[in-house]
Amino acid sequence: MNDDARWMAAAASLAARGLPLSRPNPAVGAIVVREGRVVGHGWTQPGGRPHAEAMALAMAGDTARGATLCVTLEPCAHASTRGPACADLVVASGLARVVVGCQDPDPRTAGAGLERIRAAGIAAELHQSPEARASLIGYLTQRTKNRPHVTLKLATSLDGCIALANGESQWITGPAARAHTHVLRAKADAILVGGGTLRADAPRLDVRLAGLEARSPQRWVLTRGAAPEGWQALPSPAAITAMAGVQYLFVEGGAQTAAAFLAEDLVDRLAIYRAPIVIGGGQPGIADIGLGALADAHGRWRITDRRQLGSDTLEVYETAPCLPE
Repeated sequence: MNDDARWMAAAASLAARGLPLSRPNPAVGAIVVREGRVVGHGWTQPGGRPHAEAMALAMAGDTARGATLCVTLEPCAHASTRGPACADLVVASGLARVVVGCQDPDPRTAGAGLERIRAAGIAAELHQSPEARASLIGYLTQRTKNRPHVTLKLATSLDGCIALANGESQWITGPAARAHTHVLRAKADAILVGGGTLRADAPRLDVRLAGLEARSPQRWVLTRGAAPEGWQALPSPAAITAMAGVQYLFVEGGAQTAAAFLAEDLVDRLAIYRAPIVIGGGQPGIADIGLGALADAHGRWRITDRRQLGSDTLEVYETAPCLPE
């Protein structure tokens, strides 16, 4: 891995600190490097401002002159009432070089940020970093598909059941897997369950990890009726285009809701927690999605992560178009 790739991967790791509090802005990471040493770093702050570049350049101060900025997303080219354009901050900083991990699809920037930086005599390169793209996948999905990036979570037995035939489901997975689920919740803008799950289980869907309680996501329910207090209603999976400001949606179930999202081809990531038990004859994790032939089954899933969580196993699958390019 060359130096640019190494610093970009580090910037992408910083970006994760902004999730989900940076909304409605993307969570961006930035690092200022001078003579092989980090002199400034930052990530998008809660509410979207200051931007990552502004944080990193403020920390670097005068040492930014002649240095290199590695930033996961193209610096914005548009000013607002909340702050100047980051491209202008970069120009004023005296940087010698800028490396960008991903071009911004926002039409207000979309290459204009890089052009402005180059016009000022600063070398600017588009790195096309897989790590940067992966860290921005919610924002990129929202911008290019007009919907959130959707993760479907399942907690199943080895034979794919999420409950006994009588509905008993607490707890299939152990405490380590359940804690990890709360970590994923904390990174999401919104979380969704079906109306049947809401009525049967009355789930809290909050984050119950010390220090992360404030990151509990918005709560949505898939129903054609009114949502209870504190919840928002979604009439169908296709209506996720109306989820303004939501970049990351975490779908937790149940089986009918999982099937509905899969049938509409709206799932980008599967997070499957498997417990080392066999139920036999229990309730399946996914209901019928209407396939008429085995050849029509979803065959585009690729495993991107696998880890042991206590006695349980987590497997993460992603659709090919959403994998880093």
